[in-house]
Amino acid sequence: MASEMKRALVIVDVQNDFCPGGALPVPGGDAVIPFANSLVRHFVRKNLPIFFTRDWHPEDHCSFREQGGVWPPHCVRGTEGADFHPNLEVPEEAKVMSKATRSDTEAYSGFQDTDLAGELRMKGVEEIVVAGMATDYCVKETVLDGRKEGFEVTVVEGAIRGIDAKEGDIEKALGEMKQAGARFMPLHDIVPDVS
Repeated sequence: MASEMKRALVIVDVQNDFCPGGALPVPGGDAVIPFANSLVRHFVRKNLPIFFTRDWHPEDHCSFREQGGVWPPHCVRGTEGADFHPNLEVPEEAKVMSKATRSDTEAYSGFQDTDLAGELRMKGVEEIVVAGMATDYCVKETVLDGRKEGFEVTVVEGAIRGIDAKEGDIEKALGEMKQAGARFMPLHDIVPDVS
């Protein structure tokens, strides 16, 4: 495991549209927020890098049903649905990575068409700690790309939630992440002083 000094936190897509009441709610999605906030506070205290990914779609994004995609319109840039959940703590020094910003390109991974890998390398990061939504889409793809980019990846147990559009999707995603070499750890192993 990388020393803590080489760690960065990546919080994936904790946006209003993915929380209860949103356009594309992940069941129990807002349950990740207390975990995410504990992680954020810990990484702030340790002065370690923090990144937030977000869907930041144009109105005519290819993933939307009206354009032949599979999802209802969600996380359209500049709308309240695309905002981070109001209870999520987003420190000023954190970096926000906007993804799926082009109409013709789907991007579930926080690494796709962003400079996340470059930013992590520039800061000397060897391991990313991942929490957020959705387990079977953006979390999974971010974790798999993190491994492909050569980073150690730790997923925080309890700090992710999935959609399970097809029954078994979440379980399959967990298996894929583990097979790629991602570790799964409980929050208290990463944030020892959590209550």
